[in-house]
Amino acid sequence: MYLATGTMVGADYFILVGYFVLMLGIGGYFYRYMRRMKDFFSGGNTIPWWLSGVSFYMSCFSVFGFVAYSALAFQYGWVAVTLFWVMAPATLVSVLFFSARWRRARIDSPVEYLETRYSPAVRQLFAWQGLPVRIIDDALKLVAIGMFISKGLDVNREQSMLWSGLIMLAYTFMGGLWAVTVTDFIQFVVMIAGVVVLLPLAIHRAGGLATFFEDSPEGFFQLISPEYNWFYLASMIFLFCLAFSSVNWALIQRYYCVEREKDTHKVGWLVVFLTIIGPPLILLPAMAARHFLVGVEDANEVYPMLCKALLPAGMLGLIIAAMFSATMSMLSSDYNVCASVLTNDVYRRYIKPNASQTQLVWVGRLMTLVVGLTAMAVAFLMLGIGGDDLFRSMVTLFSVATAPVALPMIAGLLSRRISNNGALLGCLTGVLVGLLVLKLAPNETTWWGVAVKQENIILWATTFTTLIMMTIGSLLLPKSAREVASVEDFHTRLKTPIGQLPDDIPPSASEVFSPFGIVGVCTAIIGVMMLVVLPWVRSGLAFGMAAGTGMALLILGVLAVYASHRHNARLRARSGEAA
Repeated sequence: MYLATGTMVGADYFILVGYFVLMLGIGGYFYRYMRRMKDFFSGGNTIPWWLSGVSFYMSCFSVFGFVAYSALAFQYGWVAVTLFWVMAPATLVSVLFFSARWRRARIDSPVEYLETRYSPAVRQLFAWQGLPVRIIDDALKLVAIGMFISKGLDVNREQSMLWSGLIMLAYTFMGGLWAVTVTDFIQFVVMIAGVVVLLPLAIHRAGGLATFFEDSPEGFFQLISPEYNWFYLASMIFLFCLAFSSVNWALIQRYYCVEREKDTHKVGWLVVFLTIIGPPLILLPAMAARHFLVGVEDANEVYPMLCKALLPAGMLGLIIAAMFSATMSMLSSDYNVCASVLTNDVYRRYIKPNASQTQLVWVGRLMTLVVGLTAMAVAFLMLGIGGDDLFRSMVTLFSVATAPVALPMIAGLLSRRISNNGALLGCLTGVLVGLLVLKLAPNETTWWGVAVKQENIILWATTFTTLIMMTIGSLLLPKSAREVASVEDFHTRLKTPIGQLPDDIPPSASEVFSPFGIVGVCTAIIGVMMLVVLPWVRSGLAFGMAAGTGMALLILGVLAVYASHRHNARLRARSGEAA
Protein backbone atom coordinates (compact mmCIF):
# COMPACT_ATOMS: atom_id res chain seq x y z
CA MET A 1 0.00 0.00 0.00
CA TYR A 2 1.27 3.49 -0.85
CA LEU A 3 1.16 6.09 1.85
CA ALA A 4 2.36 9.07 -0.14
CA THR A 5 1.37 12.32 1.53
CA GLY A 6 1.14 14.26 -1.73
CA THR A 7 2.63 17.31 -0.05
CA MET A 8 5.69 18.36 1.92
CA VAL A 9 5.64 17.53 5.64
CA GLY A 10 8.11 18.02 8.49
CA ALA A 11 10.35 15.09 7.52
CA ASP A 12 10.67 16.43 3.97
CA TYR A 13 11.64 19.88 5.18
CA PHE A 14 14.19 18.28 7.52
CA ILE A 15 15.87 16.58 4.54
CA LEU A 16 15.73 19.70 2.39
CA VAL A 17 17.02 22.11 5.04
CA GLY A 18 19.77 19.67 6.04
CA TYR A 19 20.84 19.41 2.41
CA PHE A 20 21.06 23.19 1.99
CA VAL A 21 23.00 23.62 5.23
CA LEU A 22 25.43 20.96 3.99
CA MET A 23 25.98 22.81 0.70
CA LEU A 24 26.68 26.08 2.48
CA GLY A 25 28.99 24.28 4.93
CA ILE A 26 31.10 22.96 2.06
CA GLY A 27 31.48 26.46 0.66
CA GLY A 28 32.54 27.77 4.06
CA TYR A 29 34.98 24.89 4.52
CA PHE A 30 36.88 25.73 1.31
CA TYR A 31 36.81 29.50 1.83
CA ARG A 32 40.17 29.49 3.63
CA TYR A 33 41.90 27.51 0.85
CA MET A 34 41.25 30.11 -1.89
CA ARG A 35 44.58 31.98 -1.84
CA ARG A 36 45.34 32.27 -5.58
CA MET A 37 43.29 32.80 -8.74
CA LYS A 38 44.37 29.32 -9.86
CA ASP A 39 42.93 27.87 -6.64
CA PHE A 40 39.59 29.61 -7.19
CA PHE A 41 39.18 28.79 -10.89
CA SER A 42 41.13 25.57 -11.52
CA GLY A 43 41.60 24.06 -8.08
CA GLY A 44 45.36 24.58 -8.32
CA ASN A 45 45.33 21.74 -10.92
CA THR A 46 45.09 19.25 -8.05
CA ILE A 47 41.47 18.10 -8.25
CA PRO A 48 41.30 14.25 -8.39
CA TRP A 49 40.05 12.72 -11.63
CA TRP A 50 37.10 10.93 -10.00
CA LEU A 51 35.88 14.16 -8.41
CA SER A 52 36.32 16.09 -11.65
CA GLY A 53 34.57 13.32 -13.61
CA VAL A 54 31.49 13.27 -11.39
CA SER A 55 31.42 17.08 -11.49
CA PHE A 56 31.65 16.93 -15.31
CA TYR A 57 28.68 14.55 -15.40
CA MET A 58 26.59 16.62 -13.01
CA SER A 59 27.39 19.76 -15.01
CA CYS A 60 25.95 18.20 -18.18
CA PHE A 61 22.32 18.56 -17.16
CA SER A 62 20.00 20.11 -14.61
CA VAL A 63 16.42 19.80 -13.39
CA PHE A 64 15.77 20.62 -17.03
CA GLY A 65 16.60 16.97 -17.67
CA PHE A 66 13.93 15.90 -15.21
CA VAL A 67 11.29 18.34 -16.46
CA ALA A 68 11.73 18.48 -20.25
CA TYR A 69 13.20 15.02 -20.84
CA SER A 70 10.68 13.41 -18.49
CA ALA A 71 7.91 15.10 -20.46
CA LEU A 72 9.36 13.55 -23.62
CA ALA A 73 9.65 10.16 -21.89
CA PHE A 74 6.02 10.32 -20.75
CA GLN A 75 4.81 11.26 -24.24
CA TYR A 76 7.14 9.37 -26.60
CA GLY A 77 8.91 6.77 -24.44
CA TRP A 78 12.48 5.58 -24.83
CA VAL A 79 13.39 8.28 -27.37
CA ALA A 80 13.95 10.60 -24.39
CA VAL A 81 16.69 8.26 -23.17
CA THR A 82 18.17 8.24 -26.67
CA LEU A 83 18.28 12.04 -26.70
CA PHE A 84 19.92 12.01 -23.26
CA TRP A 85 22.47 9.48 -24.53
CA VAL A 86 23.88 11.92 -27.10
CA MET A 87 26.15 13.09 -24.28
CA ALA A 88 28.03 9.77 -24.43
CA PRO A 89 29.46 10.09 -27.99
CA ALA A 90 30.02 13.81 -27.39
CA THR A 91 32.11 13.05 -24.31
CA LEU A 92 33.93 10.27 -26.17
CA VAL A 93 34.97 12.67 -28.93
CA SER A 94 36.11 15.26 -26.40
CA VAL A 95 38.23 12.82 -24.42
CA LEU A 96 39.85 11.15 -27.43
CA PHE A 97 40.79 14.31 -29.31
CA PHE A 98 40.77 17.28 -26.94
CA SER A 99 41.13 16.42 -23.25
CA ALA A 100 44.94 16.23 -23.24
CA ARG A 101 45.18 19.32 -25.42
CA TRP A 102 43.11 21.32 -22.96
CA ARG A 103 45.41 20.28 -20.11
CA ARG A 104 48.54 21.03 -22.15
CA ALA A 105 47.21 24.49 -22.99
CA ARG A 106 48.07 25.32 -19.35
CA ILE A 107 45.25 27.85 -18.91
CA ASP A 108 43.12 29.36 -16.14
CA SER A 109 40.09 30.13 -18.34
CA PRO A 110 38.72 28.34 -21.43
CA VAL A 111 39.31 31.25 -23.82
CA GLU A 112 42.74 32.26 -22.54
CA TYR A 113 44.62 30.28 -25.22
CA LEU A 114 42.86 32.14 -28.06
CA GLU A 115 45.11 35.18 -27.67
CA THR A 116 48.23 33.12 -28.29
CA ARG A 117 46.67 30.99 -31.03
CA TYR A 118 44.81 33.81 -32.81
CA SER A 119 44.79 37.33 -31.36
CA PRO A 120 43.51 39.46 -28.46
CA ALA A 121 40.50 40.38 -30.63
CA VAL A 122 39.41 36.74 -31.01
CA ARG A 123 39.90 36.13 -27.30
CA GLN A 124 37.69 39.07 -26.37
CA LEU A 125 35.08 38.34 -29.06
CA PHE A 126 34.64 34.75 -27.93
CA ALA A 127 34.66 35.74 -24.27
CA TRP A 128 31.95 38.36 -24.67
CA GLN A 129 29.92 36.22 -27.07
CA GLY A 130 30.04 33.23 -24.73
CA LEU A 131 29.04 35.08 -21.58
CA PRO A 132 25.49 36.07 -22.60
CA VAL A 133 24.89 32.63 -24.11
CA ARG A 134 25.86 30.93 -20.83
CA ILE A 135 23.85 33.41 -18.76
CA ILE A 136 20.71 32.92 -20.87
CA ASP A 137 21.14 29.16 -20.66
CA ASP A 138 21.55 29.41 -16.89
CA ALA A 139 18.40 31.51 -16.72
CA LEU A 140 16.50 28.77 -18.58
CA LYS A 141 17.71 26.27 -15.98
CA LEU A 142 16.51 28.51 -13.14
CA VAL A 143 13.08 28.73 -14.77
CA ALA A 144 13.02 24.93 -15.01
CA ILE A 145 13.87 24.45 -11.35
CA GLY A 146 11.27 27.03 -10.39
CA MET A 147 8.69 25.07 -12.39
CA PHE A 148 9.56 21.80 -10.69
CA ILE A 149 9.98 22.98 -7.12
CA SER A 150 6.79 25.04 -7.19
CA LYS A 151 4.89 21.82 -7.93
CA GLY A 152 6.67 19.84 -5.21
CA LEU A 153 6.70 22.46 -2.46
CA ASP A 154 3.44 24.17 -3.40
CA VAL A 155 5.22 27.52 -3.39
CA ASN A 156 5.44 30.01 -6.22
CA ARG A 157 8.16 29.81 -8.82
CA GLU A 158 9.69 33.13 -7.83
CA GLN A 159 10.53 31.89 -4.33
CA SER A 160 11.90 28.60 -5.67
CA MET A 161 14.15 30.37 -8.15
CA LEU A 162 15.28 33.00 -5.66
CA TRP A 163 16.32 30.68 -2.84
CA SER A 164 17.93 27.99 -4.99
CA GLY A 165 19.82 30.68 -6.93
CA LEU A 166 21.08 32.43 -3.81
CA ILE A 167 22.23 29.23 -2.09
CA MET A 168 24.24 27.95 -5.05
CA LEU A 169 25.67 31.43 -5.54
CA ALA A 170 26.75 31.57 -1.88
CA TYR A 171 28.82 28.38 -1.83
CA THR A 172 30.36 29.11 -5.25
CA PHE A 173 31.28 32.60 -4.02
CA MET A 174 33.00 31.19 -0.93
CA GLY A 175 34.81 28.07 -2.10
CA GLY A 176 35.53 28.43 -5.83
CA LEU A 177 36.04 25.34 -7.99
CA TRP A 178 36.90 23.09 -5.06
CA ALA A 179 33.53 23.85 -3.47
CA VAL A 180 31.82 23.39 -6.84
CA THR A 181 33.33 19.94 -7.48
CA VAL A 182 32.81 18.64 -3.94
CA THR A 183 29.20 19.87 -3.82
CA ASP A 184 28.71 18.31 -7.26
CA PHE A 185 29.81 14.97 -5.84
CA ILE A 186 27.47 15.27 -2.85
CA GLN A 187 24.69 16.34 -5.17
CA PHE A 188 25.42 13.27 -7.29
CA VAL A 189 25.03 11.12 -4.18
CA VAL A 190 21.72 12.80 -3.34
CA MET A 191 20.44 12.43 -6.90
CA ILE A 192 21.35 8.73 -7.07
CA ALA A 193 19.73 8.13 -3.68
CA GLY A 194 16.53 9.81 -4.86
CA VAL A 195 16.41 7.93 -8.16
CA VAL A 196 17.18 4.59 -6.49
CA VAL A 197 14.18 5.09 -4.19
CA LEU A 198 11.78 6.39 -6.87
CA LEU A 199 12.46 3.90 -9.69
CA PRO A 200 11.27 0.66 -8.02
CA LEU A 201 8.24 2.47 -6.59
CA ALA A 202 7.22 3.64 -10.07
CA ILE A 203 7.73 0.19 -11.65
CA HIS A 204 5.79 -1.47 -8.83
CA ARG A 205 2.92 1.04 -9.14
CA ALA A 206 2.82 0.39 -12.91
CA GLY A 207 2.09 -3.29 -12.20
CA GLY A 208 5.61 -4.69 -12.33
CA LEU A 209 8.14 -5.01 -15.13
CA ALA A 210 6.07 -7.43 -17.21
CA THR A 211 3.03 -5.17 -17.23
CA PHE A 212 5.20 -2.12 -17.83
CA PHE A 213 6.67 -3.60 -21.01
CA GLU A 214 3.59 -5.39 -22.31
CA ASP A 215 0.97 -2.68 -21.79
CA SER A 216 2.98 0.32 -22.92
CA PRO A 217 1.92 2.06 -26.15
CA GLU A 218 3.19 0.69 -29.45
CA GLY A 219 6.68 1.97 -30.27
CA PHE A 220 7.19 3.19 -26.70
CA PHE A 221 10.60 1.49 -26.45
CA GLN A 222 11.94 2.43 -29.88
CA LEU A 223 15.15 4.46 -30.03
CA ILE A 224 13.63 7.22 -32.20
CA SER A 225 10.16 8.52 -32.99
CA PRO A 226 8.59 10.43 -35.88
CA GLU A 227 8.84 13.62 -33.83
CA TYR A 228 12.50 13.02 -32.97
CA ASN A 229 13.88 11.09 -35.93
CA TRP A 230 17.36 9.98 -36.94
CA PHE A 231 18.15 13.35 -38.55
CA TYR A 232 17.26 15.19 -35.35
CA LEU A 233 19.35 12.70 -33.35
CA ALA A 234 22.36 13.11 -35.67
CA SER A 235 22.08 16.89 -35.40
CA MET A 236 21.95 16.70 -31.61
CA ILE A 237 25.02 14.44 -31.49
CA PHE A 238 26.94 16.85 -33.72
CA LEU A 239 25.83 19.85 -31.63
CA PHE A 240 26.86 18.17 -28.37
CA CYS A 241 30.21 17.07 -29.84
CA LEU A 242 30.97 20.70 -30.68
CA ALA A 243 29.81 21.94 -27.29
CA PHE A 244 31.55 19.32 -25.15
CA SER A 245 34.86 19.83 -26.95
CA SER A 246 35.03 23.60 -27.05
CA VAL A 247 32.25 26.00 -26.03
CA ASN A 248 30.87 24.37 -22.89
CA TRP A 249 33.30 26.14 -20.62
CA ALA A 250 32.40 24.30 -17.44
CA LEU A 251 33.18 20.91 -19.01
CA ILE A 252 36.48 22.09 -20.48
CA GLN A 253 37.40 23.35 -17.03
CA ARG A 254 37.08 19.77 -15.73
CA TYR A 255 39.88 18.69 -18.06
CA TYR A 256 42.43 21.36 -17.14
CA CYS A 257 41.78 21.31 -13.38
CA VAL A 258 43.39 17.86 -12.88
CA GLU A 259 47.10 17.38 -12.30
CA ARG A 260 48.16 14.82 -14.92
CA GLU A 261 47.33 14.25 -18.56
CA LYS A 262 46.24 10.67 -18.02
CA ASP A 263 43.76 11.97 -15.47
CA THR A 264 41.93 13.85 -18.26
CA HIS A 265 41.24 10.52 -19.97
CA LYS A 266 39.98 9.00 -16.73
CA VAL A 267 37.63 11.97 -16.34
CA GLY A 268 36.17 11.42 -19.81
CA TRP A 269 35.76 7.65 -19.53
CA LEU A 270 34.04 7.98 -16.17
CA VAL A 271 31.58 10.45 -17.71
CA VAL A 272 30.89 8.12 -20.66
CA PHE A 273 30.09 5.31 -18.21
CA LEU A 274 27.80 7.48 -16.06
CA THR A 275 26.08 8.88 -19.15
CA ILE A 276 25.20 5.40 -20.40
CA ILE A 277 23.73 4.08 -17.14
CA GLY A 278 22.22 7.33 -15.81
CA PRO A 279 19.46 8.32 -18.29
CA PRO A 280 17.47 5.06 -18.08
CA LEU A 281 17.45 5.25 -14.27
CA ILE A 282 16.31 8.87 -14.36
CA LEU A 283 13.64 8.56 -17.08
CA LEU A 284 12.13 5.10 -16.58
CA PRO A 285 9.89 6.37 -13.74
CA ALA A 286 8.37 8.94 -16.13
CA MET A 287 7.77 6.20 -18.71
CA ALA A 288 6.14 3.98 -16.08
CA ALA A 289 3.89 6.89 -15.09
CA ARG A 290 1.91 6.34 -18.33
CA HIS A 291 0.30 3.38 -16.55
CA PHE A 292 -1.07 5.15 -13.50
CA LEU A 293 -0.99 8.95 -13.83
CA VAL A 294 -4.30 10.16 -15.20
CA GLY A 295 -5.52 13.59 -16.09
CA VAL A 296 -2.09 14.92 -17.03
CA GLU A 297 -2.75 18.15 -18.91
CA ASP A 298 0.85 19.32 -19.12
CA ALA A 299 3.51 16.62 -19.61
CA ASN A 300 6.10 18.96 -18.11
CA GLU A 301 4.48 18.39 -14.71
CA VAL A 302 4.90 14.60 -14.87
CA TYR A 303 7.97 14.29 -12.64
CA PRO A 304 6.66 16.41 -9.75
CA MET A 305 3.25 14.70 -10.04
CA LEU A 306 5.02 11.33 -10.00
CA CYS A 307 6.97 12.19 -6.88
CA LYS A 308 3.92 13.47 -5.04
CA ALA A 309 1.94 10.35 -6.00
CA LEU A 310 4.56 7.82 -4.87
CA LEU A 311 6.92 9.16 -2.27
CA PRO A 312 6.10 8.95 1.44
CA ALA A 313 7.13 11.49 4.07
CA GLY A 314 10.84 12.23 4.02
CA MET A 315 11.42 10.77 0.58
CA LEU A 316 9.65 13.63 -1.20
CA GLY A 317 12.14 16.01 0.41
CA LEU A 318 14.97 13.78 -0.80
CA ILE A 319 13.88 13.78 -4.43
CA ILE A 320 13.32 17.55 -4.40
CA ALA A 321 16.81 17.91 -2.97
CA ALA A 322 17.99 15.73 -5.87
CA MET A 323 16.31 18.09 -8.35
CA PHE A 324 18.00 21.02 -6.68
CA SER A 325 21.25 19.05 -6.94
CA ALA A 326 21.05 18.60 -10.67
CA THR A 327 20.50 22.29 -11.35
CA MET A 328 22.79 23.66 -8.67
CA SER A 329 25.73 21.65 -9.98
CA MET A 330 25.32 22.97 -13.51
CA LEU A 331 24.73 26.57 -12.47
CA SER A 332 27.54 26.70 -9.91
CA SER A 333 29.93 25.35 -12.55
CA ASP A 334 28.80 27.99 -15.03
CA TYR A 335 29.03 30.78 -12.47
CA ASN A 336 32.60 29.81 -11.61
CA VAL A 337 33.85 29.41 -15.17
CA CYS A 338 32.12 32.60 -16.41
CA ALA A 339 33.71 34.47 -13.50
CA SER A 340 37.08 33.03 -14.55
CA VAL A 341 36.64 34.55 -18.02
CA LEU A 342 35.69 37.96 -16.62
CA THR A 343 38.54 37.88 -14.11
CA ASN A 344 41.34 36.39 -16.21
CA ASP A 345 40.42 37.54 -19.71
CA VAL A 346 39.01 40.97 -18.96
CA TYR A 347 40.09 42.31 -15.56
CA ARG A 348 43.59 40.81 -15.45
CA ARG A 349 44.18 41.36 -19.17
CA TYR A 350 43.02 44.97 -19.53
CA ILE A 351 42.13 46.59 -16.21
CA LYS A 352 44.86 45.56 -13.75
CA PRO A 353 47.55 43.25 -15.25
CA ASN A 354 49.67 43.44 -12.08
CA ALA A 355 46.89 42.58 -9.63
CA SER A 356 47.95 40.45 -6.69
CA GLN A 357 46.60 36.94 -6.23
CA THR A 358 44.52 38.08 -3.26
CA GLN A 359 42.96 40.81 -5.39
CA LEU A 360 42.23 38.35 -8.21
CA VAL A 361 40.48 35.98 -5.82
CA TRP A 362 38.24 38.78 -4.58
CA VAL A 363 37.57 39.99 -8.12
CA GLY A 364 36.69 36.38 -8.97
CA ARG A 365 34.19 36.34 -6.11
CA LEU A 366 32.72 39.66 -7.23
CA MET A 367 32.39 38.38 -10.82
CA THR A 368 30.69 35.25 -9.49
CA LEU A 369 28.08 37.47 -7.89
CA VAL A 370 27.66 39.50 -11.07
CA VAL A 371 27.14 36.41 -13.23
CA GLY A 372 24.80 34.71 -10.77
CA LEU A 373 22.61 37.73 -10.10
CA THR A 374 22.43 38.56 -13.81
CA ALA A 375 21.29 35.01 -14.63
CA MET A 376 18.67 35.26 -11.89
CA ALA A 377 17.39 38.58 -13.24
CA VAL A 378 17.11 37.14 -16.77
CA ALA A 379 15.28 34.09 -15.37
CA PHE A 380 12.60 36.27 -13.79
CA LEU A 381 12.04 37.84 -17.21
CA MET A 382 11.47 34.38 -18.69
CA LEU A 383 8.78 33.19 -16.30
CA GLY A 384 6.22 33.10 -19.08
CA ILE A 385 8.11 30.35 -20.95
CA GLY A 386 6.64 26.86 -20.66
CA GLY A 387 8.54 23.59 -20.23
CA ASP A 388 8.32 22.35 -23.83
CA ASP A 389 9.39 25.80 -24.93
CA LEU A 390 12.35 25.45 -22.55
CA PHE A 391 13.61 22.41 -24.48
CA ARG A 392 13.20 24.08 -27.86
CA SER A 393 14.62 27.40 -26.58
CA MET A 394 17.73 25.70 -25.21
CA VAL A 395 18.39 23.77 -28.44
CA THR A 396 17.71 26.83 -30.62
CA LEU A 397 20.01 29.02 -28.53
CA PHE A 398 22.91 26.60 -28.88
CA SER A 399 22.16 25.97 -32.57
CA VAL A 400 22.74 29.66 -33.29
CA ALA A 401 25.71 30.20 -31.00
CA THR A 402 27.66 26.93 -30.96
CA ALA A 403 29.13 26.25 -34.41
CA PRO A 404 30.40 29.81 -35.16
CA VAL A 405 32.48 29.73 -31.96
CA ALA A 406 33.20 26.02 -31.59
CA LEU A 407 34.66 25.45 -35.05
CA PRO A 408 37.37 28.17 -34.78
CA MET A 409 38.20 27.00 -31.24
CA ILE A 410 38.51 23.38 -32.36
CA ALA A 411 40.46 24.34 -35.49
CA GLY A 412 42.85 26.35 -33.34
CA LEU A 413 43.62 23.28 -31.24
CA LEU A 414 43.93 20.83 -34.15
CA SER A 415 45.42 22.78 -37.05
CA ARG A 416 47.96 25.47 -37.86
CA ARG A 417 46.21 26.45 -41.10
CA ILE A 418 43.34 28.60 -39.86
CA SER A 419 44.32 32.25 -39.49
CA ASN A 420 43.11 34.91 -37.11
CA ASN A 421 41.20 36.65 -39.92
CA GLY A 422 39.65 33.36 -40.99
CA ALA A 423 38.45 32.67 -37.44
CA LEU A 424 36.90 36.13 -37.13
CA LEU A 425 35.22 35.95 -40.55
CA GLY A 426 33.85 32.46 -39.93
CA CYS A 427 32.46 33.36 -36.51
CA LEU A 428 30.77 36.60 -37.51
CA THR A 429 29.19 35.26 -40.71
CA GLY A 430 28.09 32.07 -38.95
CA VAL A 431 26.24 33.99 -36.24
CA LEU A 432 24.67 36.32 -38.84
CA VAL A 433 23.38 33.39 -40.92
CA GLY A 434 22.07 31.69 -37.75
CA LEU A 435 20.04 34.77 -36.81
CA LEU A 436 18.68 35.08 -40.38
CA VAL A 437 17.60 31.44 -40.46
CA LEU A 438 16.03 31.84 -37.01
CA LYS A 439 13.91 34.68 -38.39
CA LEU A 440 13.06 33.20 -41.79
CA ALA A 441 12.96 29.40 -41.46
CA PRO A 442 9.70 27.63 -40.53
CA ASN A 443 9.41 25.81 -37.21
CA GLU A 444 9.35 22.52 -39.07
CA THR A 445 9.72 21.43 -42.68
CA THR A 446 10.40 18.26 -44.69
CA TRP A 447 13.60 17.35 -46.52
CA TRP A 448 13.42 14.28 -48.76
CA GLY A 449 10.60 12.87 -46.70
CA VAL A 450 12.30 13.53 -43.33
CA ALA A 451 10.83 15.99 -40.83
CA VAL A 452 13.39 18.70 -40.00
CA LYS A 453 12.99 21.16 -37.12
CA GLN A 454 14.08 24.80 -37.25
CA GLU A 455 16.92 24.28 -34.76
CA ASN A 456 18.42 21.59 -37.02
CA ILE A 457 18.34 23.92 -40.01
CA ILE A 458 20.05 26.63 -37.96
CA LEU A 459 22.77 24.25 -36.76
CA TRP A 460 23.73 22.99 -40.21
CA ALA A 461 23.45 26.44 -41.81
CA THR A 462 25.80 27.97 -39.22
CA THR A 463 28.18 25.00 -39.45
CA PHE A 464 28.64 25.11 -43.22
CA THR A 465 28.79 28.91 -43.30
CA THR A 466 31.44 29.03 -40.57
CA LEU A 467 33.55 26.30 -42.20
CA ILE A 468 33.39 27.87 -45.66
CA MET A 469 34.08 31.43 -44.55
CA MET A 470 36.77 30.35 -42.09
CA THR A 471 38.57 28.52 -44.92
CA ILE A 472 38.13 31.36 -47.43
CA GLY A 473 39.29 33.94 -44.93
CA SER A 474 42.40 31.90 -44.08
CA LEU A 475 43.27 31.49 -47.78
CA LEU A 476 42.62 35.08 -48.85
CA LEU A 477 43.87 36.71 -45.66
CA PRO A 478 46.86 34.58 -44.65
CA LYS A 479 48.79 34.82 -41.41
CA SER A 480 51.54 37.37 -40.92
CA ALA A 481 55.06 36.24 -40.01
CA ARG A 482 54.41 37.19 -36.39
CA GLU A 483 51.20 35.19 -36.34
CA VAL A 484 52.94 32.19 -37.90
CA ALA A 485 55.57 32.25 -35.15
CA SER A 486 52.91 32.57 -32.44
CA VAL A 487 50.93 29.65 -33.86
CA GLU A 488 54.07 27.50 -34.00
CA ASP A 489 54.89 28.30 -30.38
CA PHE A 490 51.36 27.43 -29.32
CA HIS A 491 51.30 24.07 -31.10
CA THR A 492 54.77 23.24 -29.81
CA ARG A 493 53.36 23.82 -26.34
CA LEU A 494 50.39 21.57 -27.11
CA LYS A 495 52.74 18.78 -28.14
CA THR A 496 54.79 19.06 -24.96
CA PRO A 497 53.52 16.80 -22.15
CA ILE A 498 52.79 18.27 -18.75
CA GLY A 499 55.94 18.33 -16.62
CA GLN A 500 58.40 19.05 -19.45
CA LEU A 501 58.22 22.84 -19.55
CA PRO A 502 59.95 25.15 -17.04
CA ASP A 503 56.63 26.59 -15.81
CA ASP A 504 55.20 23.11 -15.16
CA ILE A 505 55.83 23.22 -11.43
CA PRO A 506 54.20 20.23 -9.73
CA PRO A 507 52.20 20.97 -6.58
CA SER A 508 54.02 20.45 -3.32
CA ALA A 509 52.86 17.87 -0.80
CA SER A 510 51.27 20.64 1.28
CA GLU A 511 49.24 21.81 -1.74
CA VAL A 512 47.81 18.37 -2.56
CA PHE A 513 44.45 18.26 -0.84
CA SER A 514 42.58 15.01 -0.22
CA PRO A 515 38.81 15.53 -0.61
CA PHE A 516 38.00 12.10 0.83
CA GLY A 517 37.50 13.51 4.30
CA ILE A 518 34.94 16.21 3.49
CA VAL A 519 33.24 13.97 0.90
CA GLY A 520 33.04 11.13 3.42
CA VAL A 521 31.62 13.29 6.20
CA CYS A 522 28.96 14.77 3.91
CA THR A 523 28.01 11.38 2.46
CA ALA A 524 27.65 9.94 5.95
CA ILE A 525 25.48 12.90 7.01
CA ILE A 526 23.13 12.29 4.07
CA GLY A 527 22.91 8.64 5.06
CA VAL A 528 22.09 9.60 8.65
CA MET A 529 19.39 12.04 7.47
CA MET A 530 17.76 9.26 5.44
CA LEU A 531 17.79 6.97 8.45
CA VAL A 532 16.38 9.64 10.77
CA VAL A 533 13.21 10.06 8.68
CA LEU A 534 12.51 6.31 8.49
CA PRO A 535 9.81 6.45 11.22
CA TRP A 536 7.71 8.57 8.85
CA VAL A 537 8.10 6.09 5.95
CA ARG A 538 5.15 3.70 6.24
CA SER A 539 5.29 1.90 2.88
CA GLY A 540 7.21 -1.38 3.15
CA LEU A 541 8.96 -1.07 -0.22
CA ALA A 542 9.86 2.59 0.33
CA PHE A 543 11.07 1.81 3.86
CA GLY A 544 13.38 -0.94 2.61
CA MET A 545 14.79 1.19 -0.21
CA ALA A 546 15.34 4.19 2.07
CA ALA A 547 16.89 2.11 4.87
CA GLY A 548 19.21 0.26 2.52
CA THR A 549 20.29 3.43 0.72
CA GLY A 550 20.83 5.31 4.00
CA MET A 551 22.96 2.52 5.49
CA ALA A 552 25.00 2.22 2.29
CA LEU A 553 25.74 5.96 2.29
CA LEU A 554 26.68 5.91 5.96
CA ILE A 555 29.13 3.03 5.43
CA LEU A 556 30.62 4.63 2.29
CA GLY A 557 31.06 7.90 4.16
CA VAL A 558 32.90 6.23 7.04
CA LEU A 559 35.17 4.37 4.60
CA ALA A 560 35.96 7.61 2.77
CA VAL A 561 36.93 9.34 6.03
CA TYR A 562 39.19 6.40 6.90
CA ALA A 563 40.80 6.61 3.44
CA SER A 564 41.38 10.33 3.96
CA HIS A 565 43.21 9.74 7.25
CA ARG A 566 45.47 7.17 5.59
CA HIS A 567 46.17 9.45 2.65
CA ASN A 568 47.06 12.39 4.90
CA ALA A 569 49.34 10.16 6.99
CA ARG A 570 51.24 9.14 3.85
CA LEU A 571 51.63 12.79 2.84
CA ARG A 572 52.98 13.73 6.28
CA ALA A 573 55.41 10.83 6.17
CA ARG A 574 56.57 11.83 2.68
CA SER A 575 57.17 15.45 3.69
CA GLY A 576 59.06 14.48 6.82
CA GLU A 577 56.42 15.78 9.22
CA ALA A 578 55.91 12.31 10.66
CA ALA A 579 58.20 9.36 11.13
